[in-house]
Amino acid sequence: MNPRVAQPRRLHRLVLVVLAVLLLGGGSLGYVLHARHRDLPTAAADGSFSLAEPGLYYRDSATGRVARHSGTGGPPATGGPACERFYAAGERALCLRKLPGIPARTQALVLDRRLREVKRVTVPGIPNRARVSASGNVLSWTAFAVGDSYATTGFSTRTSILDLRTGYLVKSMEEIPLTIDGTRYHAPDVNYWGVTFAADDNRFYATVSTKGRTHLVEGDLHNWSAKALRENVECPSLSPDNTRIAFKKKVSDDPAAPWRLYVLNLADLSEHPLAETRSVDDQAAWLDDETVGYALPGREGRAGDIWSARADGTGEPRLLVPGGSSPAATNR
Repeated sequence: MNPRVAQPRRLHRLVLVVLAVLLLGGGSLGYVLHARHRDLPTAAADGSFSLAEPGLYYRDSATGRVARHSGTGGPPATGGPACERFYAAGERALCLRKLPGIPARTQALVLDRRLREVKRVTVPGIPNRARVSASGNVLSWTAFAVGDSYATTGFSTRTSILDLRTGYLVKSMEEIPLTIDGTRYHAPDVNYWGVTFAADDNRFYATVSTKGRTHLVEGDLHNWSAKALRENVECPSLSPDNTRIAFKKKVSDDPAAPWRLYVLNLADLSEHPLAETRSVDDQAAWLDDETVGYALPGREGRAGDIWSARADGTGEPRLLVPGGSSPAATNR
């Protein structure tokens, strides 16, 4: 072939290749930008979905998105962000998502009162527990590293605490100085989960597991310390008046039904069971000073239902939301 003819042809092919790369690169960039935008939590189309409206916020099992039940008998408001675990209080909400791929990772999204993202943190594990202090200033989440039930052994958790006042993040609280029976405690199998915050944004309660036993611990954020109060308390939830803790207590070795919901009086550490006799694997949420909400496996093929029970142990459990989980009540 004549070199003078071949050279323009090679140049022409080179130009086509360059154009193709640019087009593909632009398309890929556009896809990435679109995917990142699509991944962000979205509010309802009319912009009215916000924490300013009082009601029961929860994760709708059918859509995987946050919804709001007003309690007035009307249809729930829909169109909140997609979450696997959710909680809201004060001016903030916390949305946990499982990211695709292996190993498992959890994305914790901090949302403002319009449920728009203001911060995100990624940690290892599967979304498990989420809590926000009453003011909205301090948040905590737990990710499960192995398994899907606390009834199994050998699981591992990672619990994080984020203080929005300072921006300080504790990605794993396992190194917090822990006291059990008045003695500084060290063990390689220490796991924390289920944090709940007091109204002062400093004191908190959580579950710690070690040597096959669980303990309720009281923690101090400012002094970064924790002490065990008593055994066999899991997933504590502090009442709005800060005097009682709803928790799940292990009452059986049957892996199908190991727990029952109880309420603990912090003044004297006395306890009583709730009227709910079914096994509840959830961190209960106080709907008001007299009522506790929690999720149970759904009936009639539903993914889950939200129930409530009186905190004093009287009455009967009441179905609040068919097909829901992660309840959080706001009373603005």
